[in-house]
Amino acid sequence: MSSSSSFLASLLGLSNGEDQLQRAFDEVQSLRTGAPLRQATNLKMSAPIRYYYDKMSQPSRALLIIFRLSNMPFEDCVVALRNGEHLTDDFKRQVNRFQRVPCIHDNGYKLAESVAILRYLSAKGKIPEHLYPKYFVDQSRVDEFLEWQHMTLRTTCAMYFRTVWLEPLLTGRTPTEAKIEKMRMHMERNLDVVEEVWLESSDFLTGNTLTVADIFAACEIEQTRMADYDVRIKYPKIRAWLKRVRQSCNPHYDVAHEFVYKISGTGPQAKL
Repeated sequence: MSSSSSFLASLLGLSNGEDQLQRAFDEVQSLRTGAPLRQATNLKMSAPIRYYYDKMSQPSRALLIIFRLSNMPFEDCVVALRNGEHLTDDFKRQVNRFQRVPCIHDNGYKLAESVAILRYLSAKGKIPEHLYPKYFVDQSRVDEFLEWQHMTLRTTCAMYFRTVWLEPLLTGRTPTEAKIEKMRMHMERNLDVVEEVWLESSDFLTGNTLTVADIFAACEIEQTRMADYDVRIKYPKIRAWLKRVRQSCNPHYDVAHEFVYKISGTGPQAKL
């Protein structure tokens, strides 16, 4: 085929440019003329993405749920953070230069950071529009939450979890009551915003249907279970919303949170 055809193939995202583009041209020609479609001789299928994650990681769980809801094939590449598998030189060199999860490999292309991964796969048509809209107005509302939560809800929930559960586990030192109270106050300021602003008049965070914003937020809030914090006691709207998110995402939600339930000793429907 010509160089212009190869260039067009690359713009269309066809990894085996000439063969796949020729196949597309043949299909169009067959429809026009009624001629039988010639057999492809060297057409290759792209491999599914490799997804590196750990269910102890909040954004890892969020993407896992989103991938499952999207019926997107992927290769499971579980990384045991508790064993430091992400801290090796091999992981840094071969998997993710930032030595974190989640991350993906897509036919040689490496990408880290959960929201970047979400947007990349959405642009490739892998994420359904009801989860992450294509229309710019609807998408911007979801993006508004994703940008807001990263330095507010995510940071403060993670710091509370780290202070109360993770650091004592790693160091053997118990945090002071004053430090716990400080972390709790910072976290609850943002939970207040979720309760009073994001869930003021809708069933979900950005409207009346589930989007990726709800999944990312729910995974952050669920992490606090392991630090013996029950968000349902103080926040009735969040309590009802979490129930809706879980129902909308199951069975994938409970599978993603199996370690959270186990470590916290609280099942998904544990009574207050």
